[in-house]
Amino acid sequence: MNLMNKSGYGRPAAAIRGLRSCLVASSLWVLGAASAFAADVPHAKELRAKALEFVAPLPAAMPGAEKDTPALVELGRALYFEVALSENKSQSCNSCHRVDAGKGGVDNESTSLGAFGKRGGRNSPTTLNAGFQFAQFWDGRAEDLAAQAKGPVLNPVEMAMPSEAVVVSRLKAITGYQGQFAQAFPGVTEPITYDNMAKAIAAFERTLVTRDRFDDFLKGDDSALNAKEQRGLHEFLTLGCTSCHYGPVLGGQLYQKVGLIHPFPTEDRGRIEVTKDEDDLLRFKVPILRNIALTHPYFHNGKIATLEDAVKKMGWHQLGKELTEEQVASLVTFLHSLTDKPRAATRTASAR
Repeated sequence: MNLMNKSGYGRPAAAIRGLRSCLVASSLWVLGAASAFAADVPHAKELRAKALEFVAPLPAAMPGAEKDTPALVELGRALYFEVALSENKSQSCNSCHRVDAGKGGVDNESTSLGAFGKRGGRNSPTTLNAGFQFAQFWDGRAEDLAAQAKGPVLNPVEMAMPSEAVVVSRLKAITGYQGQFAQAFPGVTEPITYDNMAKAIAAFERTLVTRDRFDDFLKGDDSALNAKEQRGLHEFLTLGCTSCHYGPVLGGQLYQKVGLIHPFPTEDRGRIEVTKDEDDLLRFKVPILRNIALTHPYFHNGKIATLEDAVKKMGWHQLGKELTEEQVASLVTFLHSLTDKPRAATRTASAR
């Protein structure tokens, strides 16, 4: 069952919701059909063909990047690291979504520390490849990267700025931003606005496209994944993981109930707080699996420390399957192939 549309980014939310029963049935079917541990892994060519029914290599650029200018991206880069966007000048976007030092677009905290020492209620999602998703935030309350960028700055727990006007006033007082905004938004009488700040940050985030060995494999390089990683991919496909984790970023294309088969302990009510629809109780946006080995701890509450534990719990709560230690190890081995190659090299070098 190929769930990607012609653009490669997955079906719209309305269509996905209509597929819910189909997805559950598909998961249960493959659980009955799959062996306890796949003994016979298909040849790389056959395995690739099967994978491409559900996933795809990351495109060269995120949607909307074709309109971004170098001046807009450079302004966005500066703003992404700008601590003046927080009330006490202690936090930037990068504080919670670190893209420096080989990080995975997160701070690796269960929940992130805000400007005045308070912590948010949910784990910070990665900004790497985020623009390939159909919505932003765990509950999907922001439709795109620019809308998402506006939220934390004014959030009283996060960056705690009191108003859009105060943000604009502070940016205007910083040497250099007058010229940068004017270059990024030419011909505009007042280029420094709250909306333009968010547009610039979004433009920078659209450059955060990663490249991994799994893409190399999907594009035809049989040797990009070793035998253990190919076995893990085979498990990923046969166990039913692709019912939710599909498309270019292996996720980020639908909302799903956490605890679909077996209840998952959480006090977070999920997307229902946005829609007020009882059907959205405990429903969250399916997270991206690209760079998943870098984005610990896991789940919306950040309470699962290791990738092994996350995989095991997903098997039980979402697929109704008690995965063997071999299956968990195999899946984790495959998931490591989704790490951005430069970031993987940085981590390897720092571990020496």
